[in-house]
Amino acid sequence: QIQLVESGGGLVQDGGSLRLSCAASGGSFSFNGMGWFRQAPGKGREFVAGTTWTARTTYYADSVKGRFTISRGNAKNTVYLQMNSLKPEDTAVYYCAAGASTTVAGDYNYWGQGTQVTVSS
Repeated sequence: QIQLVESGGGLVQDGGSLRLSCAASGGSFSFNGMGWFRQAPGKGREFVAGTTWTARTTYYADSVKGRFTISRGNAKNTVYLQMNSLKPEDTAVYYCAAGASTTVAGDYNYWGQGTQVTVSS
């Protein structure tokens, strides 16, 4: 069974940086793509960034464009989210997802457990 495990969340000050990691395990996988979503308290899950499996195409939500970068690891079963210039409104639980290359959460088959990112002002 395929599992996704995120790491790298934490508390950071306004303007700081964090790097999230996501590792897939549990089988042979060749996803259409992988992505990151986030969910703030009282809000729905929103798309943050995504990449195709080959990493030739990356795409971002307008709210993070220019500040966040998604990348694939050399091991190919990993994906990273480098987050710079963090703002308090970036505070949320961040989820790794796999199985699609869209911005729609329902298109993804696999999800991690989430990692908390808190940005203090």
